[in-house]
Amino acid sequence: MTLIDVHSERTANPVDEIELLAAQNDWTFERSDEDEIAISIAGDDTDYHVAVSWLSEIEALHVACAFDIKVTAARRNEVTKLLALVNEQLWIGHFDIWQAEGVVMYRNTLLLAGQAEATAEQMEALIETAVDTCQRHRLAFDFVVRGGRTAREALDLALMETVGEA
Repeated sequence: MTLIDVHSERTANPVDEIELLAAQNDWTFERSDEDEIAISIAGDDTDYHVAVSWLSEIEALHVACAFDIKVTAARRNEVTKLLALVNEQLWIGHFDIWQAEGVVMYRNTLLLAGQAEATAEQMEALIETAVDTCQRHRLAFDFVVRGGRTAREALDLALMETVGEA
């Protein structure tokens, strides 16, 4: 018997815990079915749309976080360059483009194989990391898509540390 053939029943659905977390944080959410939940989280200057899915066949909790920016065909090549620059800096998760909608999204997965149970802190960290990573890099995507900047310029501008107060 290979490891892939080993299956046992999980007693709890991690999406139930994500729903509880969303309710405790007063996030707007919608549970589309037992294995999926969509959450809206207010950021500093935009809302982040977080989708969490339980993939029972591989025992993984997948999170995708998007924000309101549409990649036009004219800017897709430069956005692809920006994706590469940003992704090489990330230790966990990655950005990509949802091709059907032309939307930039951050994705990450928490593997829970062998009936491992995620803690509330791990699930909260999964969502917080997604939103924080989007907030940190959203301006770079905006500079490329709406501002016409190159990927390198956009990333440098977005990650520039400011000193002092205005």
